[in-house]
This record gives sequence, structure tokens and C-alpha cells, in this order.
Amino acid sequence: MSVRRVITGHDVDGRAVVLADAPATNSRVRRAAGGLISTLVWMTRESPAAVHDLGDRADAEIGVAPPPMGSVFRVVEFPPLGARGVSGLDQTEILAEMGIAGDGVGRRHPFTHRTRSLDYGVILTGRIRLVLDDGELVLNAGDVLVQQANDHAWVNDFDEPCTVAFVLLDAVPEDPSADLGEAR
Repeated sequence: MSVRRVITGHDVDGRAVVLADAPATNSRVRRAAGGLISTLVWMTRESPAAVHDLGDRADAEIGVAPPPMGSVFRVVEFPPLGARGVSGLDQTEILAEMGIAGDGVGRRHPFTHRTRSLDYGVILTGRIRLVLDDGELVLNAGDVLVQQANDHAWVNDFDEPCTVAFVLLDAVPEDPSADLGEAR
């Protein structure tokens, strides 16, 4: 999967210019999660976001969750699970690979997790099943999701890859004492 990333900013005279136009390079294959590919496009560690040239904000090691007071923009390609389904997948390994706390272990599906974030998801290609504590639904290309720090699993049990663009914003948890996967 290749994600073209265009970054704009200002030149020394204050004019709007393109600072970068190249493929995003911070991609990770999440093998424990069946080989999904996660490409970090941009990340902030503050809100409001600093918008002056701070270098490549995607040149960072970060788990799924955004940093405290920050945001994450990533594109994820979910390969089809195929005939093997979820057999052989280890939820503890999946959550560790995602860089989030063990919250979710033993829940409904091996991909179940939760982050302390408000998530916006846009299904770009394919379709994917969103599994919640109480039910599930299929999202198709063009659908959008607003997710509010709840347990969920993304399951591609269809025949083609599914690509989703996600923006995650740090959020105040329902229970402020809960550890819901802050960035490490």
C-alpha cells in the first residue's frame, strides 16, 4: 500500500507552498493482527496543533492511540482474513503490537480494543465489519464512522482488502482513572 502525502506550509515570505510531496514512509505491518498495514501520515503532541514547520511529524514511533492532547492521522489496509479466520490469533500479542494496554483481553473478538480517543474513520475501499459489545455492522467504501472511546474490533472477513483513513483525537475518558491505551 502506498499513500501519497502532500504537506503544505509557508516559505520565508509567508506564501503558501508545498513542503513535501512523496509517499508516506512510516508504515508498519502488524503481523499479530493478520498482516494489516498501518501508515502514519501525521501526528501532533499538542492541542491546539502547532502548524509551523516542525519537521516530519510522522517520523515517530507510536502505538494506535494518539498522545495525550494530541492527534494521529493514519491509513490502514486490512487484508482479508481468508479461510483461517481468527484461529491462531493471540489477542495479547495483537494489543502489544498495537502499543495499547491490555484492556480488551478476553473480550468478544481477538481484535477487540479501546483507545482513549475520539475517532473519525472513512472507509476508502472495500468493506469491513465493525464488531461492538452489542452487535456488529458492515461499513462500505464511502461510509464514515464517529467512534467515542468504546470497545470495538475491525474484522475484514470479506474477499478483498479494505482501506480506512483514521483521525484519532485524544479524549477525556468516561472514567478518568481508566488506562485506555495512551501512546508510549
